[in-house]
Amino acid sequence: MDIRRKNQIYLGIFCCIIGAFASAVIWLFLKAVAVGTAFLWEWLPGRISLPFYSILICTAGGILIGICRKRYGDYPEDLTVVLGRVKKEKFYEYKKMPVMLLAAFLPLVLGSSIGPEAGMTGIIVGLCYWAGDNLKFARENAREYSEVGIAVTLSLLFHSPLFGIFSVEEENKEKEITESVKSSKILLYGLALAAGTGVYILLSDLFGAAMEGFPSFPVQQLERIDYLMIFVYILCGCILAGFYHLVHRKSKNLAGKIPPVLREGIGGLCLGAAGLAVPAVMFSGETQMGVLMEHHLGYHPLWLIGVAFLKIFLTNLCIQFGLKGGHFFPVIFAGVCLGYGIAGAVFPGSTGHVVLAAAVTTAALLGGIMKKPLAVTVLLFLCFPVKMFVWIFVSAAIGSKVIPD
Repeated sequence: MDIRRKNQIYLGIFCCIIGAFASAVIWLFLKAVAVGTAFLWEWLPGRISLPFYSILICTAGGILIGICRKRYGDYPEDLTVVLGRVKKEKFYEYKKMPVMLLAAFLPLVLGSSIGPEAGMTGIIVGLCYWAGDNLKFARENAREYSEVGIAVTLSLLFHSPLFGIFSVEEENKEKEITESVKSSKILLYGLALAAGTGVYILLSDLFGAAMEGFPSFPVQQLERIDYLMIFVYILCGCILAGFYHLVHRKSKNLAGKIPPVLREGIGGLCLGAAGLAVPAVMFSGETQMGVLMEHHLGYHPLWLIGVAFLKIFLTNLCIQFGLKGGHFFPVIFAGVCLGYGIAGAVFPGSTGHVVLAAAVTTAALLGGIMKKPLAVTVLLFLCFPVKMFVWIFVSAAIGSKVIPD
């Protein structure tokens, strides 16, 4: 056996190990978040009675996060920042791993309107570079392992293997990559994802699911009026995407003028107050979306539309004011909420039009934010029927072109 083939075999084996190890870390982290959330929001309130509980807990938690950030560093970093560091610096700092874990854990447990993808991506990439610095064989392929780790992380969190691969390869699109290299990388991704998915399923079967995940929407038979309404749904999704960018800029500018610790305390105060008034806007949105799917007829359409805009506002505020994490999960919830609200206003009392409304609105919203229509389409396969592929892709493409950065 020649050296090249032998190295390829070792590379494949190590990618399997990375996939399995990454999935175990993700499962343990998400399980810890679930236990911490249950303790803070179910067990503790059942035993002590405090007025304005959410405001007190979120404000105190925000101050704690601010102190940790001021003392140990600004973590977790956004997904795009992590990908950018891997691409440009070919390295990601891992020596503050306990700090990174705590920084990713606290906002999620507090009920911040964020997803876990940003924090977990940085953690897995850091572990990959640790392996590169401490294991002789891994040293030469540290960047490849980190990209595999990112793909596995995103694939497991979103239950969408293709989304993880698309997200990583999108960052490599400027590089000249031969067909043989592409085929080799796809094989490595496949091996890592197979091992990671197997370990994740095994742990979930043995000890219970670590994360609920988004519920799946049923297949909807389209009527003639639905095709006409597609343009309305796209317009609404684009409006919400424009609102996202506006709030993102304004909240970022405002947050930069407020000193650390006070900034995170204000973020926690706003989160707790919003949660006290509208509990549905707290957390990442998977559980709330399941409730919405079952009971949407019980909500007024204007209330649903208002929740969508409030969710977008709160997500940006949490991220810019230090209660940081990913934005994909809450944005998907906001898009679905807006789609249900628009469909409920146009077709009151009907459940036959809501799936298309939610899919198209969410696709246009994500397209306007991510600017990657194909990645949006693959991502939304996690909850919408594959038969809606064309309308989801078209909506995401329009949103990506219409909404400026």
